Amino acid sequence: MKAHFFKNLPGKYKIIWRNYYTGQNLLLVRVGSVIFLLLTLIIRVLYQVFPESLSRAENFPEFNLTSWAFIVLTFIFYICSNILIEYYKKTEKATAIMSLFVLTFSLYIILFGIFASFVLFSNSQNALTLYLIALTIISLLFVFEYYETIILIIAAELSFVTVLIQNHTHTREIVYNQFVSVVLLVGFYLISRYFFIYKANYYLQMIEIKEKNIEIEKGSEFKSQLLGIVAHDLRNPIAAVESIAMIMEMEDIDEETKDNLNLMKSSCVKAHSIIDELLEAARNENVIEFVTQKTELNEFLKGIIDVWKKQNGTKNNIKLTSSVNPAYAQIDHEKFYRVLDNLTDNAIKFSQEKSKVEIFLKKKDTQIIIEVKDYGIGIPKDKLPLVFDPFTKAGRTGLKGEQSTGLGLSIVKQIVEKHKGQIEVESEEGKGSVFRVTLPEG
Repeated sequence: MKAHFFKNLPGKYKIIWRNYYTGQNLLLVRVGSVIFLLLTLIIRVLYQVFPESLSRAENFPEFNLTSWAFIVLTFIFYICSNILIEYYKKTEKATAIMSLFVLTFSLYIILFGIFASFVLFSNSQNALTLYLIALTIISLLFVFEYYETIILIIAAELSFVTVLIQNHTHTREIVYNQFVSVVLLVGFYLISRYFFIYKANYYLQMIEIKEKNIEIEKGSEFKSQLLGIVAHDLRNPIAAVESIAMIMEMEDIDEETKDNLNLMKSSCVKAHSIIDELLEAARNENVIEFVTQKTELNEFLKGIIDVWKKQNGTKNNIKLTSSVNPAYAQIDHEKFYRVLDNLTDNAIKFSQEKSKVEIFLKKKDTQIIIEVKDYGIGIPKDKLPLVFDPFTKAGRTGLKGEQSTGLGLSIVKQIVEKHKGQIEVESEEGKGSVFRVTLPEG
């Protein structure tokens, strides 16, 4: 916390901070005016209920006069605060008139603490008590620049001295109360500046956080645009290579050339997969509208496994085990296919050839659980918390050299959460991994 006990707040935020706290001060004046007005009106009501008891009190004529004066003045402060607040809402800028108004109201409250006690009790000790309360309230509620606080202290001290001289004849008592007043005002200054520093630093931290968030959003937007442009522009040269490979296949070629062409096509397929992930990340899955429908998951999962085996020609044994039939959930078929496709692809990617990959379908209470389990190399313990992060550092090359963008599981998590579900992972190095998707039954 930076201290500014005897100087203004430095830096580029000085003006916006002053504008902000001036608006807050005006709102506090309005609230304070209402509360103070209610208190003075209650006193007048009590006078009407107990006229004889109050009218016989010491200094009643002065009390009666000051009571009406406080009611009128407080009402004026309330009206003026509303006018200034409306003006502030239009401009959102602090003016000298606003600062002077808040300063005047603060002095008004302090003077009430002084005059009320002297008029009601003619007792300096009670005056000091109410004086202390008034100073404490002002120091805690309102924010002043250091020079405004000094002006307020001088005005309060002069007022206190004036009242003491007019109400006391003993010089020693005047000196004693004057000394206590100085101590109270020093405490008032320190408390006021402390809360100025505290509120200023808190406000500046909020401003800096807001600016950082804006920078992060701009950076994220730029990254998404860049990913979209790069991924889109990569499609054409890859498609050209793929077309050339297909044309060459139509000719009479030897086995070596055929193997090279197959390698080219395989590389193009992998490149397309990476581009799709980049484009998906660029579009931001969270803003895409999902169209869900009630789906029986046993048939859905069987269909995915059949398609996966035919299209990818995997030698791994992919098996579905279900303990609930039928099992219904609200899913977007296209998006949820990508979830299972990605999880199955990862399971095979990090498993030995012909290793088993199991898909389990379960139900617990009102939740449908889908587990994709492999018996491959597993995930290191220190990388488990990172696997769902975009562009994660936990991404690794597959056992057959498959490359990773670090985006697949991040997109999977977005899709699952869009389905109001959750995804988690359990893994042990050398024994395999289990990815568990939980969906609400539908």
